[in-house]
Amino acid sequence: MTIDSEHAGQAALSICEALLLAMNDSGLLPEHEIVGLLRDAAASHQNAAGTELEIAQHRSVADLINAVIAGGKSVRRL
Repeated sequence: MTIDSEHAGQAALSICEALLLAMNDSGLLPEHEIVGLLRDAAASHQNAAGTELEIAQHRSVADLINAVIAGGKSVRRL
């Protein structure tokens, strides 16, 4: 992965997290729906097919999404 694509990925994650927080803050999506959305995204990557490298990349993405869920970064839990 190039530096440019890594930066693009980090920017996309930051934007998505900000959007999820804004949707929760404005009452558009409750926390349980945001967590469900993230779990669905993680499951899609966890179950993805492909070459060994592609599967490993998808599992890394799933692990990252699961870490976001566990850390509560995209929802404001007290």
